[in-house]
Amino acid sequence: MTISDTTGSGETTLFQMMLRPRWIGALVLALALAAGFAWLGQWQLERAIESGKVVDAPSETVLPLEQVAKPGGPITDVATGQLVRFTGGFNPADYQLLEGRLNHGKAGWWVVAHFTVTGADSSGTPVALAIARGWAPDKATAQSVVARLSNPLTTGQEVVGRLLPTEAPELPDPHGDPTVMKTMSVAALYNLWTGVDGVDVYEAYVVEQTPPAGLDKIDSPPPIQQSTLNWLNVFYAAEWIIFAGFAIFFWYRLVKDAKEKEDEEREQLLSAEGPALGESAGSRNVN
Repeated sequence: MTISDTTGSGETTLFQMMLRPRWIGALVLALALAAGFAWLGQWQLERAIESGKVVDAPSETVLPLEQVAKPGGPITDVATGQLVRFTGGFNPADYQLLEGRLNHGKAGWWVVAHFTVTGADSSGTPVALAIARGWAPDKATAQSVVARLSNPLTTGQEVVGRLLPTEAPELPDPHGDPTVMKTMSVAALYNLWTGVDGVDVYEAYVVEQTPPAGLDKIDSPPPIQQSTLNWLNVFYAAEWIIFAGFAIFFWYRLVKDAKEKEDEEREQLLSAEGPALGESAGSRNVN
């Protein structure tokens, strides 16, 4: 809207009304309120960004397994993807093959082992752990490696690998081989292992960092740290910005209402004065 400073009828314009000391003082107050609301909006926005930050976990620092996870329960989000080390021995009779596992975009076979971890339980009881030892491009290669690894149980072996949560079991194909496994399900593997009655088990598995000869290293990158905004704080920030704009608008409406009231009173005064002036002129004409 275009506001002129003066009018031909001599009435006060909206701009002139705004320049009155009373309304200048009200404008200063409205601007102060708007500035306070804007600061609160910025503070809420900063909190939204800050609370959405993900603290990078030291996943590439090798930690003792017993420090990161405990047997008999799921691992935490912080533990997922953590490099761990532990000692124990591979059970040669409990090797399994997983079909259809991708490695750098190629489907192949995982060689999976049953490992007995020593020192993981506070009571000194051994704990079972599933380990994905390596990847082979075909079943024959995987089977040949398993045949070579099926030697008597050895102890005191140290393994370093990435800790990952167990995968859900998958029902076998009713029209295929029921013994074929495709998922790294600790529950399914546990049912196939020997000598594990009454033994605790980690509800997670480890991808070995140094595979045995004949197998490729399984691609297991560090976990991706994602950052998301706290949308509740973003909503609060938007509310404060709206309040800041409303403070200025509220001042504008008060000035405009005051002008309209003044114009209305002026028109009523002129209307009352008009008949009085007419009566006075008539009386002079009679005389």
